[in-house]
Amino acid sequence: MYRLLIVDDEDIITDGLYEVFNRYHPERLDVCKAYSAKEALGWMSRTRIDIVLTDIAMPGMNGLELSEEIQKYWPRCRVVFLTGHSEFEYAYRAIQMTNVRYVLKTEGYGKVIDTVQAVLDEMDRARHDSLLLEQSREQLLAYRFMAQGDYMRHLLQNSRVLCRDAGVMVREFGKLDIGLDPAQPVVLVLGRISYPEGRTYTERSEILSSVRMAWDTYFSDRARSMGIIDKHGDLFWFLQPSGRAEGRLDSHFIRFVEGTLEMIQESCLGSLGLTIGWTLSCEACRWECLTRQYERLRELQQLRIGSGGAIIVRDGFEPLDGLAGKESFADSQKAEVLRAYLESGRNEEFLQELEEVAGNALKMSGNVQLTIETYYTVALMLHSCIGRMGMHGRIDDAGQLMRLNDHPTMEAAFGYLKRVAESIFQSKQTQERDRASLIVDRICEYVEEHLSEDLSLVRLAEIHYFNPSYLSRFFKQEKGINLSDFIDKCRVKKAKEMLRDNDLKVREVALSVGYEAAHSFTRFFKKATGLTPQEYRDTLSLN
Repeated sequence: MYRLLIVDDEDIITDGLYEVFNRYHPERLDVCKAYSAKEALGWMSRTRIDIVLTDIAMPGMNGLELSEEIQKYWPRCRVVFLTGHSEFEYAYRAIQMTNVRYVLKTEGYGKVIDTVQAVLDEMDRARHDSLLLEQSREQLLAYRFMAQGDYMRHLLQNSRVLCRDAGVMVREFGKLDIGLDPAQPVVLVLGRISYPEGRTYTERSEILSSVRMAWDTYFSDRARSMGIIDKHGDLFWFLQPSGRAEGRLDSHFIRFVEGTLEMIQESCLGSLGLTIGWTLSCEACRWECLTRQYERLRELQQLRIGSGGAIIVRDGFEPLDGLAGKESFADSQKAEVLRAYLESGRNEEFLQELEEVAGNALKMSGNVQLTIETYYTVALMLHSCIGRMGMHGRIDDAGQLMRLNDHPTMEAAFGYLKRVAESIFQSKQTQERDRASLIVDRICEYVEEHLSEDLSLVRLAEIHYFNPSYLSRFFKQEKGINLSDFIDKCRVKKAKEMLRDNDLKVREVALSVGYEAAHSFTRFFKKATGLTPQEYRDTLSLN
């Protein structure tokens, strides 16, 4: 949404233009008005102004001087000079200024509207062009790097599902320019840096860049790799052979990786004073098994490395904590995915993920404890959400969440979790609708009680702590009517009520509904009702 400010010391012109543009494009153009340059600068200090439609010849500060001040507040603001002066000096000075147009008052509303529309079109094009120009090679590379990292972290969350379709992965890798082959297995390496104490965020970032450079130096000849920072702040790499060894993920490549990690350790310790601990997979991993292998590496890192140390650990797929294979860890990654879906209100995704988690848990017939742990992990998550959202008493039977023995079977227990989750989502939707309705009701009440005051979109946004553009969209979405149209309806309604009192002058009625000039109110009232205020009053006396 763009914001237009109309400035003229003649109120009949200011009010007339305000009425014209206020209905011109309410969803695209927010209109404000000022009766002096000083008042216009007040608007400039309160909110972003995109276009100023101003007279040149005004008492105090004239339009040319105002335009110079405008550039200090909003350099991108466009100025349209609207004046009755056709002298060469005014026109010449206006034409010499950047982002400025010049229109004579004698050319009429049509010309003014066309000029403002042309400025809006120019701004749209300029915005589009600037976005294109900003996509320089350096920025594009930075974006691609972030997108690659986000995508690979996305795969780590749920590789069994996301890596199921090889064709999709090939397309995604191509779009993101990921230099790995999704059709070939991948070797995984997890690295933990022991940062010196007291290092700031930027200093840690510089250390990470140095480690990345060392990695590229040692691996670029023999391996294709991609590194990311995982959610715990550790380095995580994906590797595949390149050059002559491309396509051969044999035991020698694993030994090559392990040996090279030793060299990187020594290099970083000698040149940077950094200690790095590595954990790597003992064999290449299929893409759909990423999540499981990643979790195993993390567990090994925690168990073997502890707080750090220059150590290299290979995952030999031996059982951890007495459990074997697939059951060697709880599904913590799934739990985080579930929590994210719950917090963001993504109903379908949460229930689908919960169904899969429940199915996996119920298959763990050989390990009842993991099934119970899975149940309580989800139950605690739902219980916590109910507490934060203040839903106690609104979710049926929520008290059974932490009482697994209340359920006759594990199947029934997970079915209960699903019902509670559905109730939470339904309650959240109801709360959001109620909250939106309450906010809109407050805005409507304020408008009805302050019709004689400033009811600009900017002012209403300030009072209710909204962004002006968002407030406009939000009100239209909830009420089904533009905010400006609602204000006009309220003004017409109150004006009709006041006109029933013959002792009140039209001027007094106009002031009460926000019009300082009686002629502007008359024009507004007739456009809304088809009658002037006096004609409407006369019809009342006939009844």
